[in-house]
Amino acid sequence: MVNLSLYTVRAMAILDSEGNRLVAKYYSRGPHAQNYKAVKEQRKFENELFSKTRKSSGEVILYDGHTVLFKYVNDVYFYLVGDPEENELLLSAVLSGLVEATSLLLKHSVDKRNILDNLDMVVLALDEAVDDGIALETDPNVIASNVSKRGVDTIDVSLSSLNEQVLLDVYKQAKERFNRSMLK
Repeated sequence: MVNLSLYTVRAMAILDSEGNRLVAKYYSRGPHAQNYKAVKEQRKFENELFSKTRKSSGEVILYDGHTVLFKYVNDVYFYLVGDPEENELLLSAVLSGLVEATSLLLKHSVDKRNILDNLDMVVLALDEAVDDGIALETDPNVIASNVSKRGVDTIDVSLSSLNEQVLLDVYKQAKERFNRSMLK
């Protein structure tokens, strides 16, 4: 019998065309504890994974006891690591959603420089798609919308409260002037 769990993702990584880490998240919850706890082990895993996949034409491989899905976009590799018995279609949907959301957030210009310049949005997109190893969202429009809302909400709230304050001050001043002119 298969042990069903919500914890479907073991790791997500974005590497450049030379195999250097741009972003990586490793998850250690769920029934299968994650093997790569030290940064040195993570880097070794990423380098070996990169060397295995850089000339591969497929999108799914079984590597080091994990199901690994990857996509190459311009000069960046997106990796999603799951358990060997995990559903590849689910993992593929999560990875595709993340790649497309990243593309939407970066205005269809996904490359190393743009990812590093907009690292905050990319990490938020990663967190919107997967939280602590649980796949939350696969729709790229929803992921991009949730990420872009976070920045807009804080600006809108501060501007609206500022506008309300200015209007209240103007109203108070007008009321005081009117009262003074009526008393004279």
